[in-house]
Amino acid sequence: MKVVAAIDSFKGSMTSSEAGQAAREGVLRVFPSAQVVVMPVADGGEGTVEVLTDGLCGTYRTVTVTGPLGAPVTCRYGVLPDGKTAVMDMAAAALTLVPDEKRNPLNTTTYGVGEMMADALTRGCRRILLGIGGSATNDGGIGMLQALGFDVVDREGDPVPLGAKGLLKLAAIRDGREHKGLRDCEIIVACDVRNPLCGAEGCSAVFAPQKGASPDMVAEMDRWMRHYATVAKDAVPTADPEAAGAGAAGGMGFALSTFLKARLQNGIDLVLKEIGLEEALRDADVVITGEGRLDGQTAMGKAPVGVARIAKRYRLPVLAFGGGVTAEAASCHDAGIDALFPIVRGVCTLSEAMDNQAAQQHMTAAVEEAFRLLAAFKKDIKL
Repeated sequence: MKVVAAIDSFKGSMTSSEAGQAAREGVLRVFPSAQVVVMPVADGGEGTVEVLTDGLCGTYRTVTVTGPLGAPVTCRYGVLPDGKTAVMDMAAAALTLVPDEKRNPLNTTTYGVGEMMADALTRGCRRILLGIGGSATNDGGIGMLQALGFDVVDREGDPVPLGAKGLLKLAAIRDGREHKGLRDCEIIVACDVRNPLCGAEGCSAVFAPQKGASPDMVAEMDRWMRHYATVAKDAVPTADPEAAGAGAAGGMGFALSTFLKARLQNGIDLVLKEIGLEEALRDADVVITGEGRLDGQTAMGKAPVGVARIAKRYRLPVLAFGGGVTAEAASCHDAGIDALFPIVRGVCTLSEAMDNQAAQQHMTAAVEEAFRLLAAFKKDIKL
């Protein structure tokens, strides 16, 4: 029997790899001769760099860049074994160490993200996989463009200030001095946000308040974003501020797709393609997936459902395990998950449930019991 364990991280408790290895132990307790393939997964957000870099045997590069508040921060990105593919997370350079009381999208910048990309380009990478979740910015990505060499200027031809306030003075965006590596670079963006750049569903109205914006600031920044869209169209006539994902990460999606010709893609689909999950499932018999909390949001396209969607192409049974399973998680059945299992087996405190060693033990025990049930009906599955 071949079992593929593709489980997202249990945030604050188990990494994706730890959850998979714990599940593997549970399977082997029942079927000692089973082939259990552990494939760490992520949905394009937290943990994606580690999942792809470690899972594909890449290496890490540590760089110092401009942080979201303008001070230097140290972050890292992954380089895959081909030496040409960089894996990076916008949050590493655009959210790191921003305390709540200092979150102000008028000032926070994506400049460090551009510096991280430039470092990868300078070192020969020509393919960038970029996750853009977890930003503290609403600058439309102009900081990133500045760091990559674009002229983002005011009426006098001077560089605009960093942060969303730079959009107020924006008069033109010109290329010609951008990093040469961009000319033949493919950029794929993990982006699950579908919001446009402006308006009631735009980045300023929907996401800026949680980044520290007041109602007055939201209204101002939305006006600035509309102006930004007009300036961008002057530079790139195909610029589309209404495109799905243009408003992602405070307008970062718009900058990436307009000026860098990046392709925005569902995060879990990007990750599962990169790790080669479908190939591993072609001859599998059972699939194990899961995440820290299985709920209604899981069914809306998070990692377990992405795994299940591919598994169902091969009519495979899919078992999902979570630290908690809510009533709304039943909707996951319609999304391809056949059975849901909470791994916590008794009453305990949250800290006890989140303990790393305890969580792994709970996962192993829960998977063992599920596979004992499969063993009881082994006539109906390939063993």
